[in-house]
Amino acid sequence: MSVLPADLHRPVAHLRPPHNWINDPNGLTYHDGHYHVCFQHNPYGPEHANMHWGHFRSPDLLTWEELPLALSPTPGGEDRDGCFSGNAVADGDRMVAFYSAYRTDRWAQPVTTAESRDNGVTWTPRGSLLIPELPDDATMYRDPYVWREAGRWRMLVGSAQADGRAAALLYESGDLEHWEYRGPFLDRAPQPVAPGADTGPGWECPQYLHADGRGALLLGAWDPELGPRRTVAYPGREQDGRFLADAPELLDHGPDFYAPALLHAPDGRWLLWGWSWEARDPEWVRESGWAGLLTLPREVTLAEDGSVRQRPAAELLMLRHEPAVTAAGETTGTAVLGTVSPSFDLTARLEPRSAGAAGGLRLVTSADGAEYLDIRIDAATGELVVDRDHASLDPRAHGGTYRVPCPEAAVAGAPIELRLVVDRSVAELYLPSGRTLTLRFYSTGDAPWRIEARSGGGDDLGYTAEAWNLRPYTMRYAADASAVSALT
Repeated sequence: MSVLPADLHRPVAHLRPPHNWINDPNGLTYHDGHYHVCFQHNPYGPEHANMHWGHFRSPDLLTWEELPLALSPTPGGEDRDGCFSGNAVADGDRMVAFYSAYRTDRWAQPVTTAESRDNGVTWTPRGSLLIPELPDDATMYRDPYVWREAGRWRMLVGSAQADGRAAALLYESGDLEHWEYRGPFLDRAPQPVAPGADTGPGWECPQYLHADGRGALLLGAWDPELGPRRTVAYPGREQDGRFLADAPELLDHGPDFYAPALLHAPDGRWLLWGWSWEARDPEWVRESGWAGLLTLPREVTLAEDGSVRQRPAAELLMLRHEPAVTAAGETTGTAVLGTVSPSFDLTARLEPRSAGAAGGLRLVTSADGAEYLDIRIDAATGELVVDRDHASLDPRAHGGTYRVPCPEAAVAGAPIELRLVVDRSVAELYLPSGRTLTLRFYSTGDAPWRIEARSGGGDDLGYTAEAWNLRPYTMRYAADASAVSALT
């Protein structure tokens, strides 16, 4: 196992390579006893450029092996300017990756493929485009997502349309080689999805979660001037090759989550990884030498009302070390629950004793209490508020307050349950409703971190909490392709 240089903000239980840039998770599949997770990767620096596919695989979601780069641009080829996002499928003894070939035109990225017959160690690009012609009305086109259903292969491609509508375009095939264009699976003009946010004039990174006749389209809301904005989910159902969508919703309520990808596991679960980008200025990113990480793997289900629910994959319970905090009680001010490492997994139950009571939890990350991350109850709006305005004393770190719906917060005396997984510079908040909020923050000190329960306005706050320090993933990094080949 390689030993990386000490870095206060580098996660220990979130996937990323030792150095440089990563963004979208790609190529998620299960093949020959391994989960495969690829990702957009610049192997030359911590900037969004020189797009390759990095690659990890794991037998159990806990022990990870870095493989050689899965995809690299071919000089003079169809993907000469970058191997951009897509997915992969297992087909017999081979894996086939579908991805966006970048050829100077950033808006039009036709679909091409590569194939592996040694469980992902090496890949052979096809050397030509799989779908060379874009539909006439597509003004943006990228990010294929392929799956098998009812004896046929199906593909979605994200796009923007000339009439101002975003669309997920549908193709079908019997052999993964010859594809018939069926038209838009779903298209929509921008729709409101949260205060100050809509579903965008274009969609990228389409993913299709489906089970028992119901489904949800997961889409990256994209703007030609602003770039990627947020990820939305359209619940609904399919009829005659079209997706009949209900009202859209945010997939994650935090500021630092985008481009999630799905993997249908052999046990029937749908697993999801997302990209969590940096919330610090480029100068700091360059100094650190790395940017971006993948979220925890999440189990994703569809609720009876069609909403998408997320929770950490069950395997991650094995990362819990001995309990660092076990606390229960009541406070009218501040109660110190205990200290944790910078990577921990916490479950809590908060019980405001009166209607409209405030309060919540505070993660104090500096010895003098100047740096902290707050999770507050807003009874007036029925939300939890995550506040990182004081989470870093470095002015290059981004602040802001972010909200996740929590209807229990508006009900007098109703308990509020949550799970918070923190891994150095990333926090993932999970509620029993399946809603999530992901954000990044950057403590500047290395003092023990302290968990506090804090009441508000003189009201009593009951609490129970348990927190476990996290064991790191078991990681085997490869210095080069020959080193990995020797392991297989």
